Amino acid sequence: MKTLLSVLLLTMASSAFAQIKVNHIAVHVSDLEKSMNFYETILNLEEIEEPFKDGLHAWYDIGGGAALHLIEVGNTPTEISKTNHLCFSMDDMDAFISRLKSENYPFEDWPGEKGKITTRPDGVRQIYIQDPDGYWLEINDDY
Repeated sequence: MKTLLSVLLLTMASSAFAQIKVNHIAVHVSDLEKSMNFYETILNLEEIEEPFKDGLHAWYDIGGGAALHLIEVGNTPTEISKTNHLCFSMDDMDAFISRLKSENYPFEDWPGEKGKITTRPDGVRQIYIQDPDGYWLEINDDY
């Protein structure tokens, strides 16, 4: 019994050390100012300190100690799939959708129907929007 308990504790301790956390997500953008305006105005992200100070980077707090890094490079991918997307959960998705509507900012459900909301089998509601470079973002209420 003592051996079993020791093995169990050792396993639990080593699995705790093996865990990782998201540090940041980097997104390639073609126009930093335009993208900053989108992420600040549409998503209300808070800009945080970035070390490069070169006019090609912007960093945003996305919660849980993680950051979104926007990095300006001239070209962008020409084919962007909705399957590859960033996902942000909102505390008040209804207010967010109202704001999108008031700003006439387009959103759609997973199949691509404009102005519609997808409800997953687990009850989480989700919409999809695109940033200035066409990258897809899922916004859901699984906050």
